[in-house]
Amino acid sequence: MSGKFYSVYVKRLIDLIVAVIAFVVLFPVFIVMTLLLAIFNGGTPFFFQRRPGKKGKIFKVVKYKTMNDKKDAAGNLLPDAARLTPVGKFVRKTSLDELPQLLNVITGDMSLIGPRPLLPEYLPLYNEEQARRHDVRPGITGWAQVNGRNAISWQQKFSYDVYYVDHISAGLDLKILYLTFAKVAKSEGINGVNVATAERFTGN
Repeated sequence: MSGKFYSVYVKRLIDLIVAVIAFVVLFPVFIVMTLLLAIFNGGTPFFFQRRPGKKGKIFKVVKYKTMNDKKDAAGNLLPDAARLTPVGKFVRKTSLDELPQLLNVITGDMSLIGPRPLLPEYLPLYNEEQARRHDVRPGITGWAQVNGRNAISWQQKFSYDVYYVDHISAGLDLKILYLTFAKVAKSEGINGVNVATAERFTGN
């Protein structure tokens, strides 16, 4: 099967079937995590955020909220590490915070595998090569995620993203899926350097 045939005709069908089955099977986990995060986050287990998808089209990604909204005396949000709740830390460590994105896959805004959807304000900061990451649907996991996730530089991430765009195939997707489970089991690459999540991209 050629990569082009797979990406155009097969990948979306597999995404839909796997996402629906996974959501049904994991629904009890979904309910438990929602209730726990609702308690620890003061009634707000989810957060919705605008992200650019394929061709830069904006959609709302849904994730579990792993941080509270505590602020300092000046009214500014505390650093990510200070707002990360105990349950949120576990959810991030096990990557369960990505579970609600199965709904984004079902609606067609995302794929199971592809470049991670980033912030809309990053769009004008990409160079021409980096912007090619938006030639495909963004994914819950991707080539950059299994090669370092938040522990590598933005330039490395974008290089992996573009590699995926140029080499998309069933074989590569299966490899990424296998490596994703291995990374989750080891809890590798979750945090950036000296931060609880990833540092912001400020341009090249």
